[in-house]
Amino acid sequence: MSSIPQPPGRLISHFANRSRETQSTGWSELWETNQSDLWDRGKPSPALIDFIESRPAVLPKPENGRRLKALVPGCGRGYDVVALTLHGFDTYGLEVSNKAVETAREYAKSELAKPIQHNYGERSSEWPLEHAGKAEFVQGDFFQRDWEAACASDGVRGFDLIYDYTFLCALLPEMRKDWARRMRELLAPGGILVCLEFPLYKDLKAQGPPWGLRGVYWDLLAVGNDGILNEPSEETDGAQGPFERVLYFKPARSYDSGRGTDMVSVWRARAQQI
Repeated sequence: MSSIPQPPGRLISHFANRSRETQSTGWSELWETNQSDLWDRGKPSPALIDFIESRPAVLPKPENGRRLKALVPGCGRGYDVVALTLHGFDTYGLEVSNKAVETAREYAKSELAKPIQHNYGERSSEWPLEHAGKAEFVQGDFFQRDWEAACASDGVRGFDLIYDYTFLCALLPEMRKDWARRMRELLAPGGILVCLEFPLYKDLKAQGPPWGLRGVYWDLLAVGNDGILNEPSEETDGAQGPFERVLYFKPARSYDSGRGTDMVSVWRARAQQI
């Protein structure tokens, strides 16, 4: 006997039949109706923290005494913004919802005053509070440029590190090419894009959000395609897309929601062809 199809979850139902133009409104509505529990993880990313603490050689080198600058698009309550700030970055969280920004600011104010252990890995003693950078939250549409001026620091607009987790998977597949283009625009020279790839267990043809992403980052960034796949793309040497993958590994710690399949990929933009 065939199984009875299960109804879609609240998140998928909320975004069913929404156009690209109404995606931002959809997320704002969820914030305004206190439904952020649909995606909230309750703590910063253990995989991101372990990467920052254990692989400093991969990070860009700060110049002229300035701090490294980081961006977390779709930052939610700001967990990862605060964790990066406590590890010395000047960090900007971007959200489309004003309520999300207000919520993140409240969390950051409390957490930066007295941070708890989940902001660190095994080497917390190496990151005293006086080492922390600053945390800022900005309301804006990632695909527009009007919010970038609010993130300018010492005349520098680009970011040394951009972190993606549950952001690409929240976007309609047709938006992926523009996501990759914006990431390239926003990175400073020598900057890195750090992706906690999720969900990798989900069928690429299944409805989202979250949309399955197995093979999508490679197709988008390494190959330069549109990232719209029915089957994972094959990873081959000699890819000449807009980004080079400089690191790829399975994190020792990640969220349970990844079902043990999460991967971390780190990317640098290739020099543009003239």
